[in-house]
Amino acid sequence: MSEAAAVPANKPRTVLFASLIGTTIEFYDFYIYATAAVLVFPRLFFPAGDPAAATLQSLATFAIAFFARPVGSAVFGHFGDRIGRKATLVAALLTMGISTVLIGLLPTYASIGTLAPLLLALCRFGQGLGLGGEWGGAVLLATENAPPGKRAWYGMFPQLGAPIGFFLSGGTFLLLGSVLSDEDFFSWGWRIPFLASALLVLVGLYVRLKITETPDFQKVLDRNERVKVPALAVFRDHTRALVLGTIVALATFVVFYLMTVFALSWGTAKLGFSRQEFLTMQLVAVVFFGLTIPPSALLADRHGRRMAMILVSAAIAVFGLLFGPLFGAGTPAAVGGFMVLGFCLVGFTYGPLGTLLAEMFPAEVRYTGASLTFNFAGILGASLAPYIATWLATNYGLAWVGYYLTAAALLSLFALLAVGGARAPAQAVSR
Repeated sequence: MSEAAAVPANKPRTVLFASLIGTTIEFYDFYIYATAAVLVFPRLFFPAGDPAAATLQSLATFAIAFFARPVGSAVFGHFGDRIGRKATLVAALLTMGISTVLIGLLPTYASIGTLAPLLLALCRFGQGLGLGGEWGGAVLLATENAPPGKRAWYGMFPQLGAPIGFFLSGGTFLLLGSVLSDEDFFSWGWRIPFLASALLVLVGLYVRLKITETPDFQKVLDRNERVKVPALAVFRDHTRALVLGTIVALATFVVFYLMTVFALSWGTAKLGFSRQEFLTMQLVAVVFFGLTIPPSALLADRHGRRMAMILVSAAIAVFGLLFGPLFGAGTPAAVGGFMVLGFCLVGFTYGPLGTLLAEMFPAEVRYTGASLTFNFAGILGASLAPYIATWLATNYGLAWVGYYLTAAALLSLFALLAVGGARAPAQAVSR
């Protein structure tokens, strides 16, 4: 029986929608926690007292998921490289969805005391575990089904899930804030975004169950090239790709979480913007995040993933020097322009990132390798970014937050230059 007969080809629309809907749900779940970590959890899940201390404690639970993500990468990556992309993607989606719904059902500190933040942290770990397995599989689902010359274009569809998921999460909180009183919102309204995730997960599962295996993984099966322990193979045989890929993605994570979690926290606590005002500005800026992802993919397909990432990393380094003056101005025009500019840079760096990282590893360990690389970068660049930025801004001023961003961008730039000496097994990322 021929390979084509044995494994029906996935239709492009099905592939792209399945990769997009999954990451949209995953990032929606992830972002509603990020928003609640700033607006809700400090008030409801931690002891009453110093609001700044409660916010820092809440941001610490936010960071837990980033340390869970590499665990998810290793676990789900193992099965993704051993059993297949499809079944693993379904399991990752369920893990993330169930954890999110449980957060919406948790009792608060007023009801069960210190057990409340502990349960919150446990659910947050579950979110990170699921996302650790989701992202890599979604990128592979898209890129491994892509026709020649369009890998970055296909690979940007799961990346589009980030701005769409953020827009849905921010829009949900904005809507609830406009129709509910503060008393109702903090009493029960904040639970709605978490519980609503169940409906989105059902849609995602329906679409994911309709797809078949990717052609690249099917070739691994046909040639009997599966690796016994993919994570071990990545650490042992692909150390250079793992380290360089992690640093390459560093600036992407830092700029994104400074523009989302830190900006929301500082804008509402220090710059005098109301929750509604700042969420509105963020949602407008996120539109530009989504709009810049497609041209970033076209640029990456035409001129190479590495060159596209070099250009945007240099731009992020310059943006870091403008961070303090623009954001610190505190006027709606200055802050709005700052948010739009920052999110445009996020789009240009995020669009080609998934394809570049996936192409740094051969098919038999690609799920594990790309996922671990992406999520190690999350630990270094995102897990503590809001915490570090808040500490820097409080003690030294907003300009130092910008210097922090510039340093991250320069590290990514140096790693991209070093990637020029290493060629990916399947595609040349150094183009």
